[in-house]
Amino acid sequence: MPRKGAYRALAKIDRERLAEFQSGIRRRYSDEQILEQLAECAERLGRSPTMREFEADAQTTVHPQTVIQHFGSWNKAKRQAGLVPRRFATREDLVRLLRELGEELKRTPTARDLDEHRASMPSKSLYWHTFGSLTAALREAGFDVPVGEERLERAIEQGAGLAKRLGRLPKFADWGEARRGGDGTMLTEWQVYRMLEPGPGAWSTFQYLVSERLGEQGVKVSPEGRLAKRSRNRG
Repeated sequence: MPRKGAYRALAKIDRERLAEFQSGIRRRYSDEQILEQLAECAERLGRSPTMREFEADAQTTVHPQTVIQHFGSWNKAKRQAGLVPRRFATREDLVRLLRELGEELKRTPTARDLDEHRASMPSKSLYWHTFGSLTAALREAGFDVPVGEERLERAIEQGAGLAKRLGRLPKFADWGEARRGGDGTMLTEWQVYRMLEPGPGAWSTFQYLVSERLGEQGVKVSPEGRLAKRSRNRG
Protein backbone atom coordinates (compact mmCIF):
# COMPACT_ATOMS: atom_id res chain seq x y z
CA MET A 1 0.00 0.00 0.00
CA PRO A 2 1.18 3.59 -0.64
CA ARG A 3 2.92 5.34 2.24
CA LYS A 4 1.41 8.42 3.84
CA GLY A 5 3.90 10.59 1.95
CA ALA A 6 2.76 9.03 -1.31
CA TYR A 7 -0.87 9.72 -0.41
CA ARG A 8 0.02 13.39 0.20
CA ALA A 9 1.83 13.54 -3.14
CA LEU A 10 -1.18 12.10 -4.92
CA ALA A 11 -3.48 14.55 -3.17
CA LYS A 12 -1.36 17.47 -4.39
CA ILE A 13 -1.46 16.42 -8.05
CA ASP A 14 -2.87 19.05 -10.36
CA ARG A 15 -5.38 16.98 -12.33
CA GLU A 16 -5.40 19.33 -15.32
CA ARG A 17 -1.60 19.25 -15.59
CA LEU A 18 -1.64 15.47 -15.14
CA ALA A 19 -4.18 15.11 -17.96
CA GLU A 20 -2.07 17.38 -20.16
CA PHE A 21 1.06 15.33 -19.36
CA GLN A 22 -0.71 12.04 -20.10
CA SER A 23 -2.10 13.42 -23.33
CA GLY A 24 1.41 14.44 -24.35
CA ILE A 25 2.69 10.91 -23.65
CA ARG A 26 -0.07 9.46 -25.82
CA ARG A 27 0.69 11.90 -28.63
CA ARG A 28 4.26 10.60 -28.88
CA TYR A 29 2.90 7.71 -30.93
CA SER A 30 0.18 7.61 -33.55
CA ASP A 31 -2.26 4.71 -33.67
CA GLU A 32 -0.59 3.58 -36.88
CA GLN A 33 2.86 3.51 -35.26
CA ILE A 34 1.58 1.42 -32.36
CA LEU A 35 -0.20 -1.06 -34.63
CA GLU A 36 2.95 -1.33 -36.73
CA GLN A 37 5.03 -2.16 -33.65
CA LEU A 38 2.48 -4.79 -32.60
CA ALA A 39 2.56 -6.41 -36.03
CA GLU A 40 6.37 -6.36 -36.19
CA CYS A 41 6.64 -7.88 -32.70
CA ALA A 42 4.25 -10.65 -33.74
CA GLU A 43 6.34 -11.29 -36.84
CA ARG A 44 9.49 -11.66 -34.76
CA LEU A 45 7.79 -13.95 -32.23
CA GLY A 46 5.89 -15.96 -34.81
CA ARG A 47 2.68 -15.48 -32.81
CA SER A 48 0.42 -12.83 -31.31
CA PRO A 49 2.36 -11.25 -28.38
CA THR A 50 1.22 -11.00 -24.80
CA MET A 51 1.72 -7.71 -22.93
CA ARG A 52 4.77 -9.19 -21.20
CA GLU A 53 6.28 -10.42 -24.47
CA PHE A 54 5.65 -7.05 -26.14
CA GLU A 55 7.31 -5.16 -23.27
CA ALA A 56 10.27 -7.59 -23.24
CA ASP A 57 10.88 -7.18 -26.98
CA ALA A 58 14.05 -5.08 -27.28
CA GLN A 59 12.87 -3.60 -30.58
CA THR A 60 9.58 -2.16 -29.30
CA THR A 61 9.54 1.36 -27.87
CA VAL A 62 5.88 1.61 -26.85
CA HIS A 63 4.83 0.55 -23.36
CA PRO A 64 1.81 -1.80 -23.20
CA GLN A 65 0.00 0.72 -21.01
CA THR A 66 0.31 3.30 -23.80
CA VAL A 67 -1.23 0.78 -26.17
CA ILE A 68 -4.17 0.38 -23.78
CA GLN A 69 -4.57 4.15 -23.41
CA HIS A 70 -4.80 4.52 -27.20
CA PHE A 71 -7.19 1.65 -27.94
CA GLY A 72 -9.09 1.03 -24.71
CA SER A 73 -7.70 -2.46 -24.12
CA TRP A 74 -4.80 -4.67 -25.14
CA ASN A 75 -7.06 -7.07 -27.03
CA LYS A 76 -8.78 -4.28 -28.99
CA ALA A 77 -5.36 -3.02 -30.11
CA LYS A 78 -4.32 -6.49 -31.23
CA ARG A 79 -7.55 -6.94 -33.16
CA GLN A 80 -6.94 -3.68 -35.02
CA ALA A 81 -3.43 -4.90 -35.81
CA GLY A 82 -4.92 -8.11 -37.21
CA LEU A 83 -3.63 -10.14 -34.27
CA VAL A 84 -6.61 -11.83 -32.66
CA PRO A 85 -5.82 -12.89 -29.09
CA ARG A 86 -5.77 -16.68 -29.22
CA ARG A 87 -7.33 -17.28 -25.81
CA PHE A 88 -9.99 -14.61 -26.14
CA ALA A 89 -10.97 -14.95 -29.80
CA THR A 90 -14.71 -15.19 -30.30
CA ARG A 91 -16.38 -17.57 -32.72
CA GLU A 92 -17.13 -14.56 -34.93
CA ASP A 93 -13.45 -13.53 -34.87
CA LEU A 94 -12.36 -16.99 -35.96
CA VAL A 95 -14.84 -17.10 -38.84
CA ARG A 96 -13.91 -13.60 -39.99
CA LEU A 97 -10.21 -14.39 -40.00
CA LEU A 98 -10.76 -17.53 -42.08
CA ARG A 99 -12.71 -15.50 -44.63
CA GLU A 100 -10.01 -12.82 -44.78
CA LEU A 101 -7.29 -15.44 -45.22
CA GLY A 102 -9.33 -17.08 -47.99
CA GLU A 103 -9.67 -13.71 -49.75
CA GLU A 104 -5.92 -13.18 -49.47
CA LEU A 105 -5.11 -16.67 -50.80
CA LYS A 106 -7.98 -16.65 -53.33
CA ARG A 107 -8.85 -20.22 -52.28
CA THR A 108 -10.02 -22.27 -49.31
CA PRO A 109 -7.43 -22.11 -46.48
CA THR A 110 -5.80 -25.31 -45.24
CA ALA A 111 -4.27 -26.32 -41.92
CA ARG A 112 -0.84 -25.65 -43.42
CA ASP A 113 -1.94 -22.11 -44.32
CA LEU A 114 -2.83 -21.49 -40.67
CA ASP A 115 0.66 -22.63 -39.66
CA GLU A 116 2.29 -20.40 -42.26
CA HIS A 117 0.21 -17.37 -41.13
CA ARG A 118 0.49 -18.03 -37.39
CA ALA A 119 1.60 -14.44 -36.72
CA SER A 120 -1.86 -13.20 -37.70
CA MET A 121 -4.03 -16.32 -37.38
CA PRO A 122 -5.17 -18.31 -34.34
CA SER A 123 -3.88 -21.85 -33.99
CA LYS A 124 -5.41 -24.92 -35.64
CA SER A 125 -6.10 -26.34 -32.19
CA LEU A 126 -8.29 -23.35 -31.31
CA TYR A 127 -10.39 -23.94 -34.44
CA TRP A 128 -10.68 -27.64 -33.62
CA HIS A 129 -11.61 -26.89 -30.01
CA THR A 130 -14.21 -24.27 -31.00
CA PHE A 131 -15.81 -25.90 -34.04
CA GLY A 132 -14.96 -29.59 -33.63
CA SER A 133 -12.81 -29.60 -36.77
CA LEU A 134 -11.20 -27.20 -39.22
CA THR A 135 -13.60 -28.45 -41.89
CA ALA A 136 -16.58 -27.41 -39.76
CA ALA A 137 -15.01 -23.98 -39.22
CA LEU A 138 -14.41 -23.54 -42.95
CA ARG A 139 -17.99 -24.51 -43.74
CA GLU A 140 -19.29 -21.99 -41.20
CA ALA A 141 -17.10 -19.36 -42.84
CA GLY A 142 -18.87 -20.09 -46.14
CA PHE A 143 -16.25 -22.20 -47.90
CA ASP A 144 -17.34 -25.13 -50.03
CA VAL A 145 -15.57 -27.95 -48.21
CA PRO A 146 -16.64 -31.49 -49.16
CA VAL A 147 -16.75 -34.22 -46.54
CA GLY A 148 -16.87 -38.01 -46.56
CA GLU A 149 -17.94 -39.63 -49.82
CA GLU A 150 -18.56 -36.22 -51.36
CA ARG A 151 -14.91 -35.40 -50.74
CA LEU A 152 -13.62 -38.54 -52.44
CA GLU A 153 -16.08 -38.12 -55.30
CA ARG A 154 -14.78 -34.63 -55.94
CA ALA A 155 -11.17 -35.81 -55.81
CA ILE A 156 -11.88 -38.56 -58.39
CA GLU A 157 -13.59 -36.07 -60.70
CA GLN A 158 -10.68 -33.66 -60.35
CA GLY A 159 -8.28 -36.54 -60.99
CA ALA A 160 -10.09 -37.38 -64.22
CA GLY A 161 -9.86 -33.76 -65.34
CA LEU A 162 -6.16 -33.59 -64.53
CA ALA A 163 -5.53 -36.89 -66.37
CA LYS A 164 -7.11 -35.45 -69.50
CA ARG A 165 -4.83 -32.44 -69.33
CA LEU A 166 -1.74 -34.58 -68.77
CA GLY A 167 -2.65 -37.37 -71.17
CA ARG A 168 -2.01 -39.92 -68.42
CA LEU A 169 -3.08 -40.82 -64.91
CA PRO A 170 -1.76 -38.21 -62.44
CA LYS A 171 1.13 -39.09 -60.18
CA PHE A 172 1.43 -37.84 -56.61
CA ALA A 173 3.83 -35.08 -57.70
CA ASP A 174 1.57 -34.09 -60.61
CA TRP A 175 -1.28 -33.44 -58.21
CA GLY A 176 0.80 -31.19 -55.98
CA GLU A 177 2.16 -29.27 -58.96
CA ALA A 178 -1.32 -28.72 -60.38
CA ARG A 179 -2.58 -27.40 -57.06
CA ARG A 180 0.39 -25.10 -56.56
CA GLY A 181 -0.13 -23.91 -60.13
CA GLY A 182 -3.28 -22.13 -59.07
CA ASP A 183 -6.13 -24.62 -58.85
CA GLY A 184 -7.18 -23.79 -55.31
CA THR A 185 -10.33 -25.95 -55.55
CA MET A 186 -8.26 -29.14 -55.43
CA LEU A 187 -7.63 -31.05 -52.22
CA THR A 188 -3.97 -31.40 -51.36
CA GLU A 189 -2.21 -34.56 -52.54
CA TRP A 190 -1.85 -35.60 -48.90
CA GLN A 191 -5.56 -35.18 -48.24
CA VAL A 192 -6.30 -37.48 -51.18
CA TYR A 193 -3.68 -39.94 -49.98
CA ARG A 194 -5.10 -40.10 -46.45
CA MET A 195 -8.63 -40.81 -47.68
CA LEU A 196 -7.49 -44.16 -49.11
CA GLU A 197 -6.09 -46.02 -46.10
CA PRO A 198 -2.54 -44.65 -46.34
CA GLY A 199 -0.02 -47.28 -47.32
CA PRO A 200 2.21 -48.39 -50.19
CA GLY A 201 -0.76 -48.78 -52.56
CA ALA A 202 -2.82 -45.73 -51.59
CA TRP A 203 -2.03 -43.56 -54.61
CA SER A 204 -2.30 -46.42 -57.10
CA THR A 205 -5.75 -47.14 -55.61
CA PHE A 206 -6.69 -43.55 -56.34
CA GLN A 207 -5.30 -43.87 -59.88
CA TYR A 208 -7.49 -46.96 -60.33
CA LEU A 209 -10.59 -45.03 -59.26
CA VAL A 210 -9.67 -42.25 -61.68
CA SER A 211 -9.17 -44.74 -64.53
CA GLU A 212 -12.59 -46.26 -63.78
CA ARG A 213 -14.17 -42.79 -63.93
CA LEU A 214 -12.42 -42.11 -67.23
CA GLY A 215 -13.75 -45.41 -68.56
CA GLU A 216 -17.28 -44.33 -67.63
CA GLN A 217 -16.65 -41.19 -69.66
CA GLY A 218 -15.54 -43.22 -72.68
CA VAL A 219 -11.81 -42.58 -72.26
CA LYS A 220 -9.58 -45.63 -72.57
CA VAL A 221 -6.58 -45.94 -70.27
CA SER A 222 -3.63 -48.21 -71.15
CA PRO A 223 -2.05 -50.55 -68.55
CA GLU A 224 0.78 -48.00 -68.30
CA GLY A 225 -1.71 -45.31 -67.35
CA ARG A 226 -1.73 -43.39 -70.64
CA LEU A 227 -4.94 -42.06 -72.09
CA ALA A 228 -5.83 -43.13 -75.62
CA LYS A 229 -6.25 -40.25 -78.03
CA ARG A 230 -9.76 -39.94 -79.36
CA SER A 231 -10.00 -40.50 -83.06
CA ARG A 232 -11.89 -37.96 -85.09
CA ASN A 233 -14.86 -39.11 -87.15
CA ARG A 234 -14.26 -38.73 -90.84
CA GLY A 235 -17.18 -37.70 -92.98
